[in-house]
Amino acid sequence: MRDGALRIAMWSGPRNISTAMMRSFGSRADTVVSDEPFYAAYLAMTGIDHPMKNEVIAAGETDPRKVEEMLLAPLPAGRRVFYQKHMTHHMIEGIGRDWIDRVTNVFLIRDPNRVLASYVRKREAVDASDVGFLKQEEIFDRVADRLGEAPPVIDSHDVLADPEGTLTALCERLGLDFDRCMLAWEPGIRTTDGVWAHHWYQSVAASRGFSPPPAVEPAPLPPHLLHIAEAVRPAYDKLRAHRIAAG
Repeated sequence: MRDGALRIAMWSGPRNISTAMMRSFGSRADTVVSDEPFYAAYLAMTGIDHPMKNEVIAAGETDPRKVEEMLLAPLPAGRRVFYQKHMTHHMIEGIGRDWIDRVTNVFLIRDPNRVLASYVRKREAVDASDVGFLKQEEIFDRVADRLGEAPPVIDSHDVLADPEGTLTALCERLGLDFDRCMLAWEPGIRTTDGVWAHHWYQSVAASRGFSPPPAVEPAPLPPHLLHIAEAVRPAYDKLRAHRIAAG
């Protein structure tokens, strides 16, 4: 971008550490954040039933072209980083992708079994499109083809196991100085959180930093969820092969 700002599009599926990552970057004095800016447009265009659907649509921007303009707009004075938390499954037909070529794209992944085990605790109805892995692979391929190399990928387990090391490595890849303030934040809901925060963000709202990774494996998935996990695992494995490791 001509203004010299670093616009980071962080591509994740649901039930990852995407909100904790937004907290982490939002703790930087040089950074502004955006929480799932295409969510309202996605709900309005699909009619899909999600928790707090009407509230999300009422509070958000339903015209994806206006969302794109916001994502590329000049930053407030004194800020030089724009951290955008995106859900890959929001990028449906009718929502343009050309703007993706004008930002710095990073991909946040999590093991599909853990994603699905967490997802159904908040919303029982789920299929492969809801958890975002296939769209994540599509966007990854688009960015990699344009760059001629794999864009940055981080695995949530690596972040939780070594927050400082993994975030330092990510910042280095982005040409950004690591700031230790990224490791801790005050608990609570933020004005920058989406209106859906009260339904989805209880754990992050109670947190003060990254928690250690789960010490035990999740319980075996029932057959219908295991089928979804197996269907999306190749996409996860493909991106994981390019993940950034702590130095």
